[in-house]
Amino acid sequence: MSFTWTQHRFSGGALALDVANSVILRHDAEQSIDRFATPDQLDSFPAAAAAFCAERALFGDMMPVKVANRPAFIGLREATDRYFRSRVAGEDDDGLLAGLLERIAAALRGAAPGGLDAATAHSALRLIAMPDPERMKICRNCGWLFIDRSKNRSRAWCDMTVCGNRAKASRHYRRKKEETP
Repeated sequence: MSFTWTQHRFSGGALALDVANSVILRHDAEQSIDRFATPDQLDSFPAAAAAFCAERALFGDMMPVKVANRPAFIGLREATDRYFRSRVAGEDDDGLLAGLLERIAAALRGAAPGGLDAATAHSALRLIAMPDPERMKICRNCGWLFIDRSKNRSRAWCDMTVCGNRAKASRHYRRKKEETP
C-alpha cells in the first residue's frame, strides 16, 4: 500500500512520536497498518519529516535508514511507543525505560551520520528528559501519541483538523440521531 506523507502524519510534536505513530490503528490488530512495512514508504519518510516534523529545525535533512539497520530502527520505534504509552498512563516502568535505552543504543550503533534512525534516537532521548512529561497524551480518536503544547493543556486530539473534526462530527451525528423520533 502506497500513500503520501502529509502534514497530519507529523502531528506528534516530536520526531520519535511521529515515527511511533507510523503504525495506524495500533490498538486494533485487525485494522492496524504499518506504514513502514513497505521499504519505499520508509525511504520517503525522512524527506517528509524534514518538511513537516516539529523538530525539523533540529534535525534538518535526514538520510533514509540503512537496510542493515532497519530491524534496529523498527525495534526503536516499538520501544518508543511502549515506553511513552506507559508513561502517559502514569506507570513508571523502569524495565520499559531500560528497553528503550537499549534500543536507542542499538539504533545509534548502526546509524549513518544524519540518518533518520540517529535523529529518532536523539528525539527519544529528548522526550525522556522532557521537563513537563504530563504534556504527552494519547489522541482520543486515533490513539496516536502527541505533545500538547496548548496554553491550558487541554488538547484532546493529535490534530484538530482530522481527529478533532471526526470526533465532533460523530458526536453531532449521535445527538441528531437521538433527537429524531
